[in-house]
Amino acid sequence: MFWTRLISGISLVIIALVTILAGNSVLAATLCLISVIAYRELTRACNVHTENKKCNAPELVGIVLTVVYYVLLAVVFHQGNGQGSGLTQAYPMIMMVIAVGLIFYLFIYVFTFPCYKAPQIMAAMFSWLYAPMMLSFIYLIREGFAHGNYLVWLVFLCSWGSDTCAYAVGVLFGKHKMTPKLSPKKSVEGAVGGVAGAAILFVLYMHFVVNKYTDTTIPLILAAVLGAVGALVSMVGDLAASAIKRDHDIKDYGRLIPGHGGIMDRFDSVIIAAPLIFVGLAVIVSMGNAAL
Repeated sequence: MFWTRLISGISLVIIALVTILAGNSVLAATLCLISVIAYRELTRACNVHTENKKCNAPELVGIVLTVVYYVLLAVVFHQGNGQGSGLTQAYPMIMMVIAVGLIFYLFIYVFTFPCYKAPQIMAAMFSWLYAPMMLSFIYLIREGFAHGNYLVWLVFLCSWGSDTCAYAVGVLFGKHKMTPKLSPKKSVEGAVGGVAGAAILFVLYMHFVVNKYTDTTIPLILAAVLGAVGALVSMVGDLAASAIKRDHDIKDYGRLIPGHGGIMDRFDSVIIAAPLIFVGLAVIVSMGNAAL
C-alpha cells in the first residue's frame, strides 16, 4: 500500500507540474476533467445519483455547467491576455454562471416534480459549487496574476505540504485526538505542526523563489500568515470531506487514484485552499504590498 500511494502521489505531482506550467487551455481542460469527476463522486456520495441511470438530470446539469464554465474561463483569459484584464472580466462572468446554474437546477426540480426530492437538488447544487467552482480558483490564480505560474504553487504548499508536516509531527508527537469521530488518526499536535510547517514553507518559498525570481516582493510576515491560515482552512476541507463520507457511510469517494481513493479523497484540502489563497493574494494586492 505504501509504494502504491507513493507512486500515485509522485504521478499526481508530475501531472500538476506539467499542466500548471502549460497553463491556459491545457490547465483549463485538466481542471475541467478533474472537476467533473469530483462532481460525480460527490453526487454519488450525497445520494443525488439514481442507481438505475448512468447520469440523471441534476448530474447532467452540473456536468454541462462545469464544461461551459471552464470554456468561458479559458476564452475570457485568452482575450484578456491572462492577467488583470482577464480577472476583471471573469468576476461578473463567474457570478452569472452561478446564477444561471442555480436557476437551471430549480427548473429541473419544478418541471420533473416529483421525480427528484428537494435534498437531491440541494445536494446537486452544493456538489457543483463545492468541487468545480472552488477548484477553478487554481486557474484564476495561475492565469489571473502576473506571476501566477509561481504563486499557484502556494495552494499545494498549504494543502499537501501542511498535510505532510502534520502527518510527520503527529506520528512523532501526537497524543491528543483532534476529531476522533471524523478522523481518529489526526492529533492536535499534528495540526499545530501542519500550521507551523505551512507557515515555514510559505516563508521559504517566498524568499527563495517568488521574491528572488520575479519582480514581486511579498513581505515574509504576510507569507507566514497566509500559509498558517491556508493550512487551517485546508484541514477544515479535509475534515469536511471526511464528514460527508461518515454521514453517508462510505470509505472512499472512488477508486481512480490507487492507494488514495477518488479525486475528492486526494483533492479535498486543495479544493478549499485554492479560493483562500486567491483571496489572500487579492488582499495583499489591495493593501499595496505587492504588484501581482
